[in-house]
Amino acid sequence: MRPTSARITAVTAGVLSLTALLAASTPLAAQALAHTQGAADRALPTEGGQAAFAALAEIVRLLETDPTTDWSKVNLERLRLHLRDMDLVTLQSRVTSAPVAGGAVFTVRGTGETIAAIKRMTASHAGMVEMMGGPRIARAELPDGVRLVVTVRSGNAESGAVRIRGLGFIGLLASGDHHTMHHLMLARGEAMADHGHR
Repeated sequence: MRPTSARITAVTAGVLSLTALLAASTPLAAQALAHTQGAADRALPTEGGQAAFAALAEIVRLLETDPTTDWSKVNLERLRLHLRDMDLVTLQSRVTSAPVAGGAVFTVRGTGETIAAIKRMTASHAGMVEMMGGPRIARAELPDGVRLVVTVRSGNAESGAVRIRGLGFIGLLASGDHHTMHHLMLARGEAMADHGHR
């Protein structure tokens, strides 16, 4: 008995329905595997996410690859709190500046938790700048922040003053090559000025 066109149409429709059903019921695990296999051929991102998280992840990698790490002293919470202070001072403080002979005066103010962060960050940084032979920094605490008078220590007073004014408060805070070592020392739990964190 030869199949009729109606039977062929019905069989074809059934096959198409079955194919659609199988496609719709493909396990998610198989899809995830396909994505994973494809990703293996591509470069992975190098940024660890939010900036503070990425900085902490980098320190963790350094600690884990250093056989001399004393894990009984490691204190990543101390570093996390310092990074939080950095964030508050960088993004939440209000800064005004005015020129003075040989440099500038910066008044840095904040509200709430930012006030304590300003005081911790500037206290430790002023000492670090002095130790590294940078400009003179006279620091005075205010109820809501600090006032910093920053002046040239040596060299050409005029060009030094222009540099200080150009850098501004945040430029002075960010200058120098001590930040990364400072972060590693905080994480290792080494004795040092630690911005009031324990």
